[in-house]
Amino acid sequence: MTGFVEPVTLVGDRWVTLEPLGREHIPEIEAAAADGELGRLWFTFAPKMGGAADWVETRLSVQHPDTGLTFVVRSRRDGVLVGSSSYLNVDGPNRRLEIGNTWYSAASRRTGINSETKLLMLGHAFDGLGCVAVEFRTHFFNSTSRAGIERLGAKLDGVLRSHQISSDGSRRDTVVYSILDIEWPAVRNNLQFRLDRHS
Repeated sequence: MTGFVEPVTLVGDRWVTLEPLGREHIPEIEAAAADGELGRLWFTFAPKMGGAADWVETRLSVQHPDTGLTFVVRSRRDGVLVGSSSYLNVDGPNRRLEIGNTWYSAASRRTGINSETKLLMLGHAFDGLGCVAVEFRTHFFNSTSRAGIERLGAKLDGVLRSHQISSDGSRRDTVVYSILDIEWPAVRNNLQFRLDRHS
């Protein structure tokens, strides 16, 4: 019997290819994360400078067909690895999962990369896996992430107060959004419209 999120490669029409994460990606992840020094943003899960190997081992430790899958995002234009995104909190029996731990190099922002990544991951979740809901979670203080999730068309479910305790002792309030399967056709149309504007 197979798990809910078996490793798969997802190929977009214009911007990206998503590949299952492996240790062979460590040097490219180090380079991508250095573009914009993403690890300095205290409210994200992006790799810190010099910490790509640890980041990869952490992601691989929770990567299993019944629990999650991390992708690296590769630009189709030049083959460069530009970021990562994951299926998390997989609940196969209830056909739910979360898309999160997403980060991109600075050079890839304000392009069609994130829109096509989300189109591929949502499409696989709803059309391939038969999900009834896909969640997005982010730190209360990550206003950029919250705005991006809302632009997707995800609806606010609520805030998990004091949801996690950070390594510095601060408490994270987690904002939870979701897209339902009945909403997916409209969200897909919105993402395709945004991609058309980037072409």
